[in-house]
Amino acid sequence: MSRGAIIALSIFGVFILLCLAIAGWGFGVYNRLVAYDQNVKQSWGQVENQYQRRYDLIPNLVATVKGYAKHEADVFEKVADARSSVGKLTITPQVLDNPEAFKRFQQAQDGLSNALSRLLAVTENYPDLKANQNFLALQAQLEGTENRIAVERMRFNQAVQGYNTLVLTMPAGIIASMTGYHQRPYFEAVEGASAAPKVQF
Repeated sequence: MSRGAIIALSIFGVFILLCLAIAGWGFGVYNRLVAYDQNVKQSWGQVENQYQRRYDLIPNLVATVKGYAKHEADVFEKVADARSSVGKLTITPQVLDNPEAFKRFQQAQDGLSNALSRLLAVTENYPDLKANQNFLALQAQLEGTENRIAVERMRFNQAVQGYNTLVLTMPAGIIASMTGYHQRPYFEAVEGASAAPKVQF
């Protein structure tokens, strides 16, 4: 075999090894993107579970308060409207890929949080209601749910931060853009509020 052929064969071998190394790196980055994306989706599922828990709790809470505060119709109407707007949202996994849909979801949930805060503020005027065991149990469940919502939103934001960091850094960002991975939205604090609604009596 001539010296030229040996050099050509060596160059070809180096080229093949380089291609294999780049492909291996690309597959590794893609697998990390998939894992981070799945982590975001799992965290999102936990957020949804806690919001659903609150959504299911509201009718019992409202019915109990109505028994004592029948003339607070405006407050009950606001809670019903806010709950209805949450119920009308069609939530699919694609909401994470659509910042506008994600924003609508957050606004509807924040509206329900505000309506619940107003409902709970009304109960201050009814000492008998605050002593009712059923109400106390519902209040404790709501308080626990609001705390869980805050924790799951924080975990979701942490998962999104890890994912977005991977998507935006180079050279992983090249693989992300080639395979359709892009930034995900964060939950943002409600304007004028830094914590879950207070449910203290």
